[in-house]
Amino acid sequence: MTLKLSIIVPVYNEVATLPEILSRVRRVDVTVWVDFGPYSYLEQPIRLEKEIIVVDDGSQDGSREIIQSEEAAGHIRAFYHARNQGKGAAVRTGLQHATGDFIVIQDADLEYDPREYRILLQPLLEGRAYVVYGSRFRGGPTKAMFFLHMLGNRFLTLVTNILYDSIITDMETCYKCFCADVVRNIPLQARGFEFEPEITAKVLKRGYRIYEVPISYTGREFHEGKKISWRDGFKALWTLIKYRFVD
Repeated sequence: MTLKLSIIVPVYNEVATLPEILSRVRRVDVTVWVDFGPYSYLEQPIRLEKEIIVVDDGSQDGSREIIQSEEAAGHIRAFYHARNQGKGAAVRTGLQHATGDFIVIQDADLEYDPREYRILLQPLLEGRAYVVYGSRFRGGPTKAMFFLHMLGNRFLTLVTNILYDSIITDMETCYKCFCADVVRNIPLQARGFEFEPEITAKVLKRGYRIYEVPISYTGREFHEGKKISWRDGFKALWTLIKYRFVD
């Protein structure tokens, strides 16, 4: 039986980094060495097929033309929003079309390294988890992020842990990896960056414990295209509180 990983790439005005990140995703070999338990004396390699789903969220900087070229070459499956709706809306479109056994979200910048898909997938393949987050705060190599972003992230993660009885370290991480059946059964509403707290809240409310693994992180500056702002922090906080009581 061949397993498949669906890689969802939401894109909005990322012409500077898009060709490189798509090249990295295409090149990465998703072979995971899996330990099947105490009665298995050797780890076994499992090689997953890749399905790259790119969702253009109304880009106007040339990103759409890059995506169309990649689609014409048969490298990706592409979907297009007529206007900008937000990261959450783009991810939701990708989820609607994903056909893989596992799903991972990949931002279109170069902050996260696709070579770490194997780290994210190993707990899923070994049956130790249904949801895995790549944490930037568990000892992996990182390029320092903005202090206020770090502070806001830590605060929102603390609120998550208090409201949902968890002990995760990085709620806002892009690298979220799921068994497909888990995320397909969760109704999602977010249109913007509040996707991160919404999916986290609803995963935890359904009783799935989030498994974290350390990942590397190369944060970019605002002049390089970083989009998240302090306003998104308030939306995230409200999202966490709201979904504690409604679904």
